[in-house]
Amino acid sequence: MEHRLVTHIERALGWEGPSSAGHAFAHGRLADPDLPVRLLTPARLLDLIKRRHLANPQLRCYAKGDEIHPSMFLSTNVNRRRQAVSQADMAALGRILNDGGTVVLDHVDFFDPTLEVACRALGWWSGELTSANAYLAVGETDGFPLHWDDHEVIAVQLSGEKSWEVRGASRPVPMYRDAERNRAPSKEVMWKGTMRAGDVMHIPRGFWHTATRLGSGDDGHSLHVTFGFTRRTGVTWVNFLSDVSRADEDFRLDLEGVERTGHDALADRIGALAAAYSPDRYLEELRSGTPPARHLPQVAAFGRPEGVVAVTEFAPCVVRCGDTVRVRGGGRRLTLQGRAEPGLRVLLSGHPVHLAGADEDTVTLADLLIREGLCEPLTEMSSSGYTGLVTPVTYSKQPSTSA
Repeated sequence: MEHRLVTHIERALGWEGPSSAGHAFAHGRLADPDLPVRLLTPARLLDLIKRRHLANPQLRCYAKGDEIHPSMFLSTNVNRRRQAVSQADMAALGRILNDGGTVVLDHVDFFDPTLEVACRALGWWSGELTSANAYLAVGETDGFPLHWDDHEVIAVQLSGEKSWEVRGASRPVPMYRDAERNRAPSKEVMWKGTMRAGDVMHIPRGFWHTATRLGSGDDGHSLHVTFGFTRRTGVTWVNFLSDVSRADEDFRLDLEGVERTGHDALADRIGALAAAYSPDRYLEELRSGTPPARHLPQVAAFGRPEGVVAVTEFAPCVVRCGDTVRVRGGGRRLTLQGRAEPGLRVLLSGHPVHLAGADEDTVTLADLLIREGLCEPLTEMSSSGYTGLVTPVTYSKQPSTSA
């Protein structure tokens, strides 16, 4: 999938592919001034919040550096069927923002098609699950205290401005669950400055950072989005081996009931298991076996869809094997006739595919991929997430066969 955001992030940070990420702090500027507004605006963020059932901690608010109790901005409404739903009190959110506060919405990509597609593109690019959080601050407001994240962060300033300080790591590649705590901030300042609309930076895992609008004026604001992706590590690989070992009866036996020679045999079996499931195989199994987070089904009564798009978390693998072609992705393994390969590569490209003019074989193949959960029908809403960001595929109209 070729997405404008991914392309411009690489150019802004001087990267050549995803292997550049995760190793060092980087700061740059998007070359396309229209891209930030295309991703999200303050008004659109508030509109998303207004139309959703939300709860804390997904929706959080801060003022003067402290978190505001959810009861101050969330209300429980009871509908006519006496069902209680949690929603944002928009008047309260307005007061918080107008008084110099901050509103945070985690996983905004769940609600917004543009950011959903952007996260999918970054996931295909990085090979890691990606999500987006949005931060809207108004006036003179403090941010979060100096802290570090257990995942990589790409921050994009969408509108307004915010001052940042980024420091190096005080413990190499720390983890959420770790052998020791990581509480002492590094004194090494990597970058200190103001992020303005169009600026982008990469903060590696474990790098300490803080952001604030103190000193920026009462009449300004800041909206930025962070794309977070958690890298797989040797620890996650070992956890995977632990899960695989459950299929072996010997690993399920009580250790107290096993002779010493049995313990030595288990140690040898662990080595064999690690060799059979190398880190490369683990990553391939993880990415091909992960089903889409969400999938829109095809309902036959609605007729055939006008378009489709791949919705797997990672790019599907399409391999030609003699007279057949094999597909792995989205938790599925498919084997089809070799003549399906061109259609598969288009339909699983991550680009929206409009089917008007496509031949019957391609349309039938699209139906199959929707049923298997690798693709979903395009709707007006989902299509909007691609418009101007990912080039669509349109088949030429087939020549008429009528006399």
